[in-house]
Amino acid sequence: MSAAELDRAVELLVRQVGHWEQPRWSAAAEGGNVSRADLVHKLVQEIANLAADAEGGPRREVPRLGGDLVLPDQLRVVAADLVAAGPAESVLAEAATAVARTRATL
Repeated sequence: MSAAELDRAVELLVRQVGHWEQPRWSAAAEGGNVSRADLVHKLVQEIANLAADAEGGPRREVPRLGGDLVLPDQLRVVAADLVAAGPAESVLAEAATAVARTRATL
C-alpha cells in the first residue's frame, strides 16, 4: 500500500461526502445507530491515532470542530499527517481499509 493509494481512498470518500449539508450528516449511517458524522469522526480519530503511533507520540483526542461540514477537511489533514510520519506500508493499508470500510457504510 502506498501513500498515493491512501490519498486516493481519502479523496473518494471526500468526493462522496464533501457536498453534504447538515441533515445528511445527522442521518444514521447504514445499518447502524450512529450518525454519519459520528462514523466519519471515528475514522478521523482512528487515522490520527495511527499517525501518532507512527510518529512515536501520544494519542490525542481529535476535537469536533464547529460543525460536521468540516469533517472532510479533518480527514484530509489527519491522512496527510499519517503519510508525513512515514509509516510502514501495513499501516497505510490499515488506514486505507478503514477509509474504504467507512465509505461503504455511508
